Amino acid sequence: MTLLFWLALIILLLTIAMSLEVALGMRRTTNIRDVLPMQQEDIPRVSVIIPACNEADSIEPALQSVLELDYANLEIIVVNDRSTDNTGAVLERMKNRYPNIILHNISELPKGWMGKSHALHLGAEQAHGDYFLFTDADIMMEKTTLSRAMHHMLDNNLDHMSMFFESITQGELLNTLIMETGGSLMLLFKPWKAKDKKSKKYIGVGAFNLVKASAYKAIEGHSALAMHPIDDIMLGKVLKQRGFTQDFLFGQDFVQVKWYATVREFINGVMKNTFAVYQFKVMNVLLGILFILMFHVMPFWAFFFTSGITRALFGAVVVVRILSFVNAFLEVKMSPWYSVWSLVTPYINIYIIAKAAITTILNKGITWRGTYYPLDELKARSNL
Repeated sequence: MTLLFWLALIILLLTIAMSLEVALGMRRTTNIRDVLPMQQEDIPRVSVIIPACNEADSIEPALQSVLELDYANLEIIVVNDRSTDNTGAVLERMKNRYPNIILHNISELPKGWMGKSHALHLGAEQAHGDYFLFTDADIMMEKTTLSRAMHHMLDNNLDHMSMFFESITQGELLNTLIMETGGSLMLLFKPWKAKDKKSKKYIGVGAFNLVKASAYKAIEGHSALAMHPIDDIMLGKVLKQRGFTQDFLFGQDFVQVKWYATVREFINGVMKNTFAVYQFKVMNVLLGILFILMFHVMPFWAFFFTSGITRALFGAVVVVRILSFVNAFLEVKMSPWYSVWSLVTPYINIYIIAKAAITTILNKGITWRGTYYPLDELKARSNL
């Protein structure tokens, strides 16, 4: 047996193991549709906190969906974070129409903070709820979403619950990129283990992070992750490290977002977070790229340049990868034919990872929504 045979066999076995782990983990994860809305008597007060920075095109329908939530004891706080577009005017108009909206305007960003973390922290400081729901300015919620989520929180005595959103983006390649990103996060973070107190696994999702106010205050809020680009996931990490209970649910049909409109927007949007996922370490980036080359790129090309059982093994790796995407797309009621684009997405992901690292290193930091954040400061403040 040749070295390529053993390599193909190992890659196939590991690919099957990883695909099964994610598939089985997803099946063990509760879907919010399976949780009944709670009764509306004597329910805890929930403060919904929404940061908005240049969200003029999305904030009105998103905020309207929050206003229509079927939850009686609700406080709505919107933080306009230094917007330079028409966001402020849209929010003022909505506040005039709905006086129960609490609006805060930020004109300057304090040193040592990233914009979103600061806006969320400021909103929480003004909140009076027993629970805080941190969400984004482009998230659309079905009216019973919060009632179902709070039912799950209270029934399971949770301190933190996050929910994965449904992407309503158009485009085969774009949806495959989003699906692969979600699958990679599933494999990396294993969020179905977050509810296990003995596990170190954690999770957080910016679209829906529901936190008990006392737990949030105990970790000193977002000040614990003031300069971290992936503040949503790190919020889950800090809470789990401090011993608070958490869980992760799927929010299909209940939490929706048109995440990105084009592939170019997707690439530019995830670029700011990518190097942070690799902990700002070049070695981690190189290992990540090597993993993609070994498991997602090489098997396809090796199928054409090998023969016999080795060729069959490499072909099986490609088939398993495609079938895992077929299963994922069927789960979210999308066309399984999108899965053929999974043969293309690895090259785009390598480009994103490499460019994010190189650009951040050359610029000695990242620029996001008009604000520059130095790399040294990001590194110093991101070790949680």
